Amino acid sequence: MHPLKGIHHVTAITSSAEKNYQFFTYTLGMRLVKKTVNQDDIQTYHLFFADDLGSPGTDMTFFAFPGIPKGTHGTNEIYKTAFRVPSDAALDYWAKRFDRLNVAHSGITEEFGVKTLSFADFDDQQYALVSDENLTGVAPGSPWEKGPIPTQFAITGLGPITVRIANIDYFKEMMNKVLQFKEVAREGDLYLFEAGEGGNGARVIAEHNSVLPQGRQGYGTVHHAAFRVEDRSAIDYWDERLRQFGFGTSGHVDRFFFESLYSRLAPQILFEFATDGPGFMGDEPYETLGEKLSLPPFLEHKREEIEKLVRPIDTVRSTKTFTKE
Repeated sequence: MHPLKGIHHVTAITSSAEKNYQFFTYTLGMRLVKKTVNQDDIQTYHLFFADDLGSPGTDMTFFAFPGIPKGTHGTNEIYKTAFRVPSDAALDYWAKRFDRLNVAHSGITEEFGVKTLSFADFDDQQYALVSDENLTGVAPGSPWEKGPIPTQFAITGLGPITVRIANIDYFKEMMNKVLQFKEVAREGDLYLFEAGEGGNGARVIAEHNSVLPQGRQGYGTVHHAAFRVEDRSAIDYWDERLRQFGFGTSGHVDRFFFESLYSRLAPQILFEFATDGPGFMGDEPYETLGEKLSLPPFLEHKREEIEKLVRPIDTVRSTKTFTKE
């Protein structure tokens, strides 16, 4: 058995790699740990924002597809990505920060007994901050030590992903029987599922919504979400398991920073299974992570071509000192 360990990463689409970098670095205080390209579309940036060490379960990643239209939120989409903060007091800090920086947010509410603060970016990409106050389960990552956020309030990893789904009975059966998540709570049209050790880092929230039209992918929407698995043998296990249930898969894919498997397990919703390693620390020193264009070895011979295709983005932070406020 190779149980899923939690959320590995979420990959979304942005209208601007530059604005995306600014928002995640200077507003959210997440660390750019890898500036690379989409391995299947080398003219497209792929940016990885994570905790201080690029730990699995902490990274939100973005594609900047040239010329892609704006997406439309609706049903049958991964609608919202949450980030973990250490405490309820951290949410108070963030609400005030968002007010000061004119970030659209909903105010602090509660969902499944957890304090949460929903917000959106310049593309209307939907996010939330969730408090780890009194919660156990999957351990958080490490705050970015040299970032602009006081470490006691800083983002430490990914929280629950929220999926809007029209056919909730199908989705529940898929989550329970195929992915072996446990349904642990329900609030109205919201269903809470947990994997592995549970807690904020291992949760999926399904919103039953058969009223909205189908979501349409584009900038401002999520491309896919990934679950954590231990190693290559786990990838092979899930590949075989999904096929036994009748799902098509990508088969094993080597992404260099981790190994992957992809499958569309619900209408319009792509899930990935990704290994915890090797990680992001193998090809760059800790001090300058994400400052240069990083390419996996199988693309290195195309570096000159790729550097002509993608716009240069200044992501140097090692020479800067952030004021924590």
